[in-house]
Formats: sequence, C-alpha cells, structure tokens
Amino acid sequence: MPNVLQLMPTLEGDEMAYVQELIKDMNDKEAQQFAMAYMARRKDPSNLLIFAVVGLLGIAGIQRFVINQVGMGILYFFTAGLCLIGTIVDIVNHKKLAFEYNTKQAQQVASMMRNLSSP
Repeated sequence: MPNVLQLMPTLEGDEMAYVQELIKDMNDKEAQQFAMAYMARRKDPSNLLIFAVVGLLGIAGIQRFVINQVGMGILYFFTAGLCLIGTIVDIVNHKKLAFEYNTKQAQQVASMMRNLSSP
C-alpha cells in the first residue's frame, strides 16, 4: 500500500485520510500517477483563504470562481459577496470549501485512473 505522506507531503488531516483510502488498492506506479494528476488539480486551502480576503477587499466571489463554482461567483460578484456576509463565511470556512473541491478532484482522478487501467 503506497504511503500518501511520501507521495503528497502537503496533505493534512481529513484530506490525507481520504486520499489514502482512494489509493489503498493501487500499486506504487499507479499511486505516483494519481499523486501527480491530483496535485496538479488540487487547491491549497491557504490560497483559497487569500482569494476570499481579496474578495472581501475588492473582487467579491473570486474564491468561488477558483473552485469552479461559477454561479456562486457571479452571485457574489453582483451582490458584493452577499453584502460581505457570504465572503466572511467563506473566509471562516475556507478549509471546508477546499476539502470539498479537493475530494471531488480526487474522485475524478481516481475514476480516470481506473478507466485507463481497465482492459
């Protein structure tokens, strides 16, 4: 079983456990391929926090565009971050938003890897 910490040392807590569960049945080569593809798609929670703060100070909704929530990004943009309340909530919940986005990306990468390896 591949070690997630060696392949992706920047992962923490729940995300690490989630990814470890996804790659438990992969061999080392598949796990390395997964790690490269996943890390290219993954959003760092601290970057999401920075985008949310920028949204608070200027371009509201930028954090939602970064995590591919275009509809919410447009809504935040035209409502000044839902009168700043939504942006403040996103600042508080930036780790949760990043985790939700990253788990979806991990599922997509794992699914893509399974499809490529099947005969």
